[in-house]
Amino acid sequence: MRIAVLDDDVSLSEFVCQSLNEGGHNACGFQEGKRLIQELKRESYDLLLLDWEVPDLSGFEVLKWVRANMDTPVPIMFLTCRHEETDVVSGLNEGADDYMVKPVRKAELLARVAALLRRAYPNQRETESFEVAPFEFDLIARRLTRQGDPIELTQKEFDLALMLFRNLGRLLSRSHIQEVIWGHGQYLNSRSMDTHISRVRSKLQLRPENGFRLTPVYSFGYRLEQVTANE
Repeated sequence: MRIAVLDDDVSLSEFVCQSLNEGGHNACGFQEGKRLIQELKRESYDLLLLDWEVPDLSGFEVLKWVRANMDTPVPIMFLTCRHEETDVVSGLNEGADDYMVKPVRKAELLARVAALLRRAYPNQRETESFEVAPFEFDLIARRLTRQGDPIELTQKEFDLALMLFRNLGRLLSRSHIQEVIWGHGQYLNSRSMDTHISRVRSKLQLRPENGFRLTPVYSFGYRLEQVTANE
């Protein structure tokens, strides 16, 4: 999962990011709340870990901005020294999903993150198959069928289709898609991604009359939506 970590304590931020990366995630650290908000306007993340007290813009203010401005909900957990009941209640009432009091312990952090991600993204669980009618993904054989009929896909096209359907209705940034499908740090020109998206749309017949719409969002990325025929 792609995780943003907001904490102005650089050493702690590095520890949290390293722990998450070792746990199989891709974590990115931020020391300023305003910088994180700017990033969220052009990038998508699966989870936000926020320190409450950040000098320029507190994690609490970032939480309120996210809940007021982002059209798809992203799970948020506070990592903070605050432990008073009133602080916990305030954070949860504003839309935080969990709350972890410092000092941060690696094993607990990974366990809490895993539990939160399971609740937030039930479609991401490791299973042998995944289905969004009329499509069924066989995750063992890495095959996709539509109403039982196989669809011929390359491995990258299969991975891309699976990512889109597991995040149905969610706006995914281009770099998020690249990291998941092609790997972090690997160069990929925008035309190559667009070509893969176009092939997936064509092979799966992702058109409104078939119940799905796969659209680009200018300067951001792509969103796959389930729609009715008259939308």
